[in-house]
Amino acid sequence: MIIGVPKEIKNNEFRVGLTPDSVKNLIEDNHELLIEEKAGIGSGFTDKDYLEVGARMIDSPEKIFQQSELIVKVKEPQLSETKLLKSNQILFTYLHLASSKDLTMRLLNSNCISLAYETITDDDKNLPLLKPMSEIAGRLSIQAGARCLEKHSGGPGILLGGSSFSDPAQTLVIGGGVVGYNASLIADGMKSKITILEKSPNRIDFLKKEFPKATILNSNNIQIEDILPNFNLVIGAVLIPGSQAPRVIEKKYLAHLKPNSVLVDVAIDQGGCFETSKPTTHEKPTYIVDDIIHYCVANMPGAVPRTSTISLNTATLPYIKKLANMGINEFCKQSHHNLNGLNIYKGKITYMPVSDAFELSYSSPKDLI
Repeated sequence: MIIGVPKEIKNNEFRVGLTPDSVKNLIEDNHELLIEEKAGIGSGFTDKDYLEVGARMIDSPEKIFQQSELIVKVKEPQLSETKLLKSNQILFTYLHLASSKDLTMRLLNSNCISLAYETITDDDKNLPLLKPMSEIAGRLSIQAGARCLEKHSGGPGILLGGSSFSDPAQTLVIGGGVVGYNASLIADGMKSKITILEKSPNRIDFLKKEFPKATILNSNNIQIEDILPNFNLVIGAVLIPGSQAPRVIEKKYLAHLKPNSVLVDVAIDQGGCFETSKPTTHEKPTYIVDDIIHYCVANMPGAVPRTSTISLNTATLPYIKKLANMGINEFCKQSHHNLNGLNIYKGKITYMPVSDAFELSYSSPKDLI
């Protein structure tokens, strides 16, 4: 199979779909690899690194899309990229379609085959290709929040971990999954005082063992607006796989927070879990609503592209190898977990949360593959 890796063009996105080691692995399976020039430079991989393992370097995205059967990316295709997609071409990347009807329609109109990293599942009911980026985003959320609390960033001038003579900041983590766990891990290490909201009893038990000094609350039993006045930093870490994120903080609740408090919405890729959230960029990461700082960068792991790219490839390469070796039909037939990754197939929506989000027609992938 001819596999193409274009250079990512989303604002300040420095990750790359395949590392040189992954390219070498795929070439050993007799696939042809086309890499856009400078695609890996932001992650520390030079064109020479790719050439040395046998890739062909291509000087434009147009040629990558034109010549490739499978496109491997990191982020959802931008407008200029969707115009390059071909009928029957396979796209494998993070899509987050439930947050964007426009992108959904563009992919439908392209007649391509779109597989989403974030909706592939496994036997443990996990999202194995989303997990590495969720882990990194969770850890980054605390770093970002800590910076936003600093005075020069518009914050109240509070050190997250306090000092020997001053109390630490209070951090609320909404959601105790992969993102919330990793956010709590860093917040705990930085000596912030943590409260975690989670609704699963089993997960609550796990979090209590992991963070004995934290306050763990069952989110089913509280009114969030009642506890917001206690916190300087709030991390939104709520996820419904493949669906729009639930809104857990309404605009009217901002009045309950201390002025210059910080909201970090890690769920922004799926539409955000705060009513006042809107996607931002690494270039301009924050904005203020009702005296509350909002950090809503839609590609947080892109800030640490070397770590993120290597972590992502560790998870995605086995799936990319299977897809390239077997083809789309056999890949999807091999496992219902793989089939769950199929969001759009030749002009039809094949992932129900996406069709539900926009009230569009759904087609069962089992009837198409």
